[in-house]
Amino acid sequence: MNKINIYRLKQGFKQITLTLSLLLMITVLTSCLNYYQEVVLYPDGSGKMHIDYWMKFINDESKTVAENIGIFNQDSIRAEFQSKYSNVENVVVYTDTTDSTTHAVIDFTFNHIDSLNKTRAFSETKFSFTEGTSEQIIFNQFIPPIATGFGIDASTFNVTYKYIFSGDILTNNAHQVSGRTLTWHYKLSEIGGGKTISVTFQPYKLKETPVWIYFISGAVLLLVLFFLLKKRKN
Repeated sequence: MNKINIYRLKQGFKQITLTLSLLLMITVLTSCLNYYQEVVLYPDGSGKMHIDYWMKFINDESKTVAENIGIFNQDSIRAEFQSKYSNVENVVVYTDTTDSTTHAVIDFTFNHIDSLNKTRAFSETKFSFTEGTSEQIIFNQFIPPIATGFGIDASTFNVTYKYIFSGDILTNNAHQVSGRTLTWHYKLSEIGGGKTISVTFQPYKLKETPVWIYFISGAVLLLVLFFLLKKRKN
């Protein structure tokens, strides 16, 4: 066996050991994980995303270990989501005193959702935003499998994805639909080899409703109320 193969073998063992160590550490640190992702997606593929994930730790020491790993470190989180295709506007890490859970909240905008595939945080997500027939948009997001193991109860891990589309929904595989808002809920035990969020929609011509329309609508409503009240007095 030559030196190059020996080096690659050592690197492979090193990577496996590191992965197993991190999984074991997460098992010790927390009993459950929750992930919430909310996306406002515009017809041109741009948009904004809000993410909130949280864990409940056994003690302060385990929380410190998690912060050192980076999952609850503001600088590390920002580095995962920031790129030339996205702009991180807000990163907050806090503890909810009502249930002692530690949260990481991230808010950012993006130029095109496909471009998020090039960020570190979404390197395996496979966002797809393509134009179909009659100017319809076909959108997909792949939810990659997440290895648990080491006795972790996958049923205690919950993930939620909410999308708000600027258009008429034509087809979808969401668990909940409310107008233009679609929501998917999974436990990690249900993800298996991966799940795909899929939506086809007919985009609106405008990216979003202009603010001046709200002002005009409000002014018209006030005028109507004024004349109604005036008529009643007469």
